[in-house]
Amino acid sequence: MARLNDNYLKLKAGYLFPEIGRRIKEFTQANPDAKVIRLGIGDVTRPLVPAVVDAFHKAIDDLTRPETFMGYGPEQGYDWLIETIIDKAYRPLGVELKTSEVFISDGSKCDCANILDIFDLSNKVAIGDPVYPVYNDTNVMVGRTGEADDKGYYEGIVYLPCTEENNFTPDLPKGKVDIIYLCFPNNPTGTVADKAELKKWVDYANANDAIIFFDAAYEAFITEPGIPHSIYEIEGAKKCAIEFRSFSKTAGFTGVRCALTVVPEAVMATTSKGEKVALNKLWNRRQSTKFNGVSYPVQKAAQAVYSEQGWRQTKDVIDYYMENARIIREGLQAAGITCYGGVNAPYIWLKTPEGMSSWDFFDKLLNECHVVGTPGSGFGPSGEGYFRLSAFGDRENVVAAVERIQRKWGK
Repeated sequence: MARLNDNYLKLKAGYLFPEIGRRIKEFTQANPDAKVIRLGIGDVTRPLVPAVVDAFHKAIDDLTRPETFMGYGPEQGYDWLIETIIDKAYRPLGVELKTSEVFISDGSKCDCANILDIFDLSNKVAIGDPVYPVYNDTNVMVGRTGEADDKGYYEGIVYLPCTEENNFTPDLPKGKVDIIYLCFPNNPTGTVADKAELKKWVDYANANDAIIFFDAAYEAFITEPGIPHSIYEIEGAKKCAIEFRSFSKTAGFTGVRCALTVVPEAVMATTSKGEKVALNKLWNRRQSTKFNGVSYPVQKAAQAVYSEQGWRQTKDVIDYYMENARIIREGLQAAGITCYGGVNAPYIWLKTPEGMSSWDFFDKLLNECHVVGTPGSGFGPSGEGYFRLSAFGDRENVVAAVERIQRKWGK
């Protein structure tokens, strides 16, 4: 009989978001007339902007004519999209990249998981707590960890608590680690790191021959000046950091699928014999073998995001979501609920009222307010007693959800 990967059996209770979906389904079946407002999973609700749709249509038309038809594209992405991204997204930050250092993909979630293909299981990995569950679970799946303890911490992973005491920003590891996951603006807490904070991590990584996986999926939502949009704004980062970015939330591509990963040619790791090898070459080999590239129409649509008209329209949608975030944040504060985030990120991280557990608050919010959020404990043990609300909703629903919460918990 075929043997399965036992590491999957170590995962706890199913992935966070399917469990949320299960509870919502159970509630709506029992209460078919309830109008449930979903501010949980961070899926966008605004449609693709006109400039993107127009580029999409034109690219599809290209596929209908022999003289403009496109088949397989380069697994790394078309140069015209990569050059646009470098020119429009990185050069204004003072960051110069080579086209060979940028890889187009179908999602940052995939890339954050797939990047583990090129790293040995002996590497010691550090992740924040709470954290985007994909970082933790994919390391479990590949076999890097032992079993989880009673709190949910897996043997073999170094957890870096992110609490009120450290402003939800992890402290440097006390010992040496090899791979560090950082996410700023942070999911789920919505916090950001300034240049001085990121410089500490870059210096640590370079001093310890470690690699930083920098998830910048929400960089477009930064509103305050002086906050880095890329790890490469920090001196020395090109020697130690791999950056992930996504069009999903920035441009509403959750159903379209397009992202990018930057692997500078200077980032190295060692072989079992101690020889240094460029990770860029290995990632390129991995993608060329296991990935056939993002479709031509999707890449044309992604390029249109950075056109003058496309970016103006895209920025209007981002502003719409950030106004939602302000409404949620200020509405919760008016109800006497302590919360964080919502200024440079589309997420609000709230402290559950009345000392409730994260899942108890989820059930109470769903059953009594008909509002869905995400339990903080689903992001890690340090998220217990907290709760995430997403600003990716329609304005009418966001306002209604806040009003329901204020009626329930308002002073």
